[in-house]
Amino acid sequence: MPNDRPAAEPTPGPRPDVRVAVIGAGMAGVLTAIKLREAGITACTVYEKADRLGGTWRENTYPGICCDVPSHLYSYSFAPNPQWSRVYSPGAEIEAYFEDVAHRFDVLDLIRFGDEVVGCRFVDGRWLVTTASGRCDEADVVIAATGVLHHPNIPDFDGLDSFAGACFHSARWDHDVDVDGARIGIVGTGSTAVQIVAAVVDRVDRLTLFQRTAQWITPQVNGAYSAAEQAAFASDQTLIDSARAKTSEAFDTFSAAATDPDSAVIDWIEQACRTNLEENVHDPELRERLRPDYRAACKRLVVSSDFYPAIQRPNAELVTDAIAGVEPTGVRTTDGRLHPLDVLVLATGFHVDWFVRPIEVIGRGGVALNDRWLARPEAYLSISVPDFPNFFMLNGPNGPVGNFSLIEVAELQLGYILQLIGRIRAGDGREISATTAALDAFETDRVAAARRTVWATGCRSWYLDDRGVPAIWPWPFPRFRAAMAAPAWDAYDLRA
Repeated sequence: MPNDRPAAEPTPGPRPDVRVAVIGAGMAGVLTAIKLREAGITACTVYEKADRLGGTWRENTYPGICCDVPSHLYSYSFAPNPQWSRVYSPGAEIEAYFEDVAHRFDVLDLIRFGDEVVGCRFVDGRWLVTTASGRCDEADVVIAATGVLHHPNIPDFDGLDSFAGACFHSARWDHDVDVDGARIGIVGTGSTAVQIVAAVVDRVDRLTLFQRTAQWITPQVNGAYSAAEQAAFASDQTLIDSARAKTSEAFDTFSAAATDPDSAVIDWIEQACRTNLEENVHDPELRERLRPDYRAACKRLVVSSDFYPAIQRPNAELVTDAIAGVEPTGVRTTDGRLHPLDVLVLATGFHVDWFVRPIEVIGRGGVALNDRWLARPEAYLSISVPDFPNFFMLNGPNGPVGNFSLIEVAELQLGYILQLIGRIRAGDGREISATTAALDAFETDRVAAARRTVWATGCRSWYLDDRGVPAIWPWPFPRFRAAMAAPAWDAYDLRA
């Protein structure tokens, strides 16, 4: 392959003036701006299509939105927050945290708001970055911090456009619609739907939850931090460090267990979920309809202590018949029944395989990323794609997304990327990207390992690619930390 030639001989002279374009000002984009400036890279522009930062926490404002990773772990390691209100913080509080961090680290001046990147083309050793406003920027390096849960997946229901009431995706919640006293239908039973059900069931006249797949739900102890606890966190950061370390250790244990579906930890998780269901759902018929037919942790675990009480409210109904179509007055299921509705919420997830798309990215020799990913997205260590030099992704394809903190993932990846950029700044070469051989070897190992994980034990989930292979990091998380510690330079094509 053309990019599998030996590494280039060092080129003379360092390049401290490397210019970086960052796509996205969500969690990963703000992180990148801060760390680039700390590394002495001052020629940096962050392009954000919206009018403010926040990423998924800006986009998702539905009732009940809450992170399923404890707050002290879902924080930047360099910016602990002693003022988190709860163990698992609500979405608005997380968005405010990112805004506060951007202010404190003085990177807002690096962000161009309301300027959506539509194309990146590698020409004569540099990236030409074009935006919807017509702006054209040149950069030596592009870092895509575009997120994973970003592009809403709208189901192709017959007659969806004919619905006479309010209809929207959960990530585009219409706050002008008053749900109080309404008949509301919610499609989906993932974390988002579970949170919405619990948040609105006591406000609406009638709630109908259209379940596509039953979910294993583990109890969530989401206690509020007292003022005394917040004061203690503020005065002694070791308390935050300890809470973070304990949570991280628990996630490491889970990541190791996920690689072995027969592990004692997976059995314990499944028993906890089963006990949660059996002790908290009292109607035997409803209990069985809520019982999944696959292993616990095969899908991303849903954490909630208020969903089961909510779905048992007198005004709530769980519908397990498939949706046949949508009509002006409601949803009709395959049993012939029409469910009258005023509001229809599509909690149907995202196009998780889009990553930087629909941005048109053209690499070396005119190769399009969309063509390279025609079968499915692939990237070496989820960061670099052959023939796309100096183009790096945070939380890219096949990275660790299985009930982990994506902040910790992004911090590790960015530290790795800065080492790649360091070779360019040192003058060792102008262009660096993973070799095809390195990507192929990584994918062969990853797919083989992924087929042995709990995520491949028989459920349908957004983790699975078109082959039914979990498209995520399939090894224990400590292995990811080790891989991110330092690049294996023979896996890279470095050119002058």
